[in-house]
Order: sequence, then C-alpha cells, then structure tokens
Amino acid sequence: MTDFRLPRLYPILDNSCFPDEKRLFAAAHALASAGCTLVQYRNKIGSSREMLSQARELRRILGRGITLIMNDRADLALAADFDGVHVGQDDLSVDAVRRIVGPDFIVGTSTHNPEQVREADVANPDYIAIGPVFATSSKANPDPVVGLAGVRLARSLSNKPLVAIGGITSAHARSVIDAGANSLALISALLPDPVKSVAQFSSMLM
Repeated sequence: MTDFRLPRLYPILDNSCFPDEKRLFAAAHALASAGCTLVQYRNKIGSSREMLSQARELRRILGRGITLIMNDRADLALAADFDGVHVGQDDLSVDAVRRIVGPDFIVGTSTHNPEQVREADVANPDYIAIGPVFATSSKANPDPVVGLAGVRLARSLSNKPLVAIGGITSAHARSVIDAGANSLALISALLPDPVKSVAQFSSMLM
C-alpha cells in the first residue's frame, strides 16, 4: 500500500477511442490543462511495442505532475516510468503485481460483484474499482450493471478508496459519489471536449 489519494475524477485514455495517436496525445494534454492530476492509459488491442511507445510519450507530454496508471501491464508500467498499474479480474493478481512493481507503486483492481470486492479488500490494493455502474459502450463484453446499489454495497464491504466506473455522465455523477464512491472513472464521457467535460463534472461534484 502507498499513501496514494484518489482525485474525484479518474480519466481513462482508451486508445480505441481515438482515430490516431495525435488525437490521443492531444486529449492527454487537454486533461492536464483542465486540472486532472491522474490519468490511466488503456490499450487492449495494440502490440507491446506500440503500448510502450505511446506510454513513454504520455509520460513525456504530461511530465511528473500527473499520476500515470497503466492498464493491465505491470511490465510496461515500469518500462514507461509510470506511477501505477490497474488490473482486471483476468489479469495478474494484486499480490503478483505487487511482487513485480514493489511496495511504492500504485496498484488498483477491478471488481464487478460483492465476492470480488471482498477478495480485493483482502488483497490490499491501493484502490478498488466497482462497475459497470450503468450501461456502458466502452467495453466489448461488459459485466452486468451493478447500479448505485452495487456502489453502496461495495462501500459497505471495504474501506479502501473506491472508484466507480461504467456509463457515468455528469447527470448522475453526484449520485454516484453520494452512494459511496471516492472517484469517478470516465472514458467516453470526457470526449470530444475534455476541458469542457472536466469542468462540467467538477462543478457537479463541488
């Protein structure tokens, strides 16, 4: 465990949401300009070479002032000088990742039901993600929607920082936080204008 503190907004830059690298990097710059302090990079279809190249460019663009989280790949997170890694249910376990990255790296994990939340809590990650809260188009084969009730239940099962993910828009951002989430993971909701979207979400969460 680190002394990491989650920001209210947890932007995810998914490579598949952008037509080319130029747009990906422009979105990263826009998120930093909008005041975001943490960004996750996700690339489910690229080669390891492409992922490492993009990750290193993101680190160069964003500098050390932004906390960078790599989706899935602990090895690439280390190689790109990221700050953390996020793993899903089909990836390496939290314990296995911790053995790779060491005690000072941020490690987060995804959960989709109460049993997984309980298991994650025991594994002692830096944060737990719960979702999808609402229907989402950002994942090819999403798990069943958990709703606000699922966020409340996850909150009751763990004292770890809780990230809510899946179909969250500014219309119900406040209700997700009120249900117990510490942070909102956002993908398509921040596009196509990250600066405007971050401002809108931030105003809802004041």
